[in-house]
Amino acid sequence: MRKARKTEEFEIWEENWEAFGLFLQCQTQWRVSMSGLVGLDYSAVAWILRLYEVEDQRLTLEKLQVIEATVLQVMHQKGSG
Repeated sequence: MRKARKTEEFEIWEENWEAFGLFLQCQTQWRVSMSGLVGLDYSAVAWILRLYEVEDQRLTLEKLQVIEATVLQVMHQKGSG
């Protein structure tokens, strides 16, 4: 029998929707080492930013990096806890 997952709701501010959507597009573009996730493959991120014709690529990348850092923090906490 599969264990039910605990889900949490969270709010995404309107000004972060584009970055969140692009993060979802990048979710299979992680660099991985022997110790697990390292970070997003920025070559793939740059391609996705161009593909979706993001106007302010620098600002969107900065927002993606905040999401990336948060995901890494959560994943590393789960791995060591």
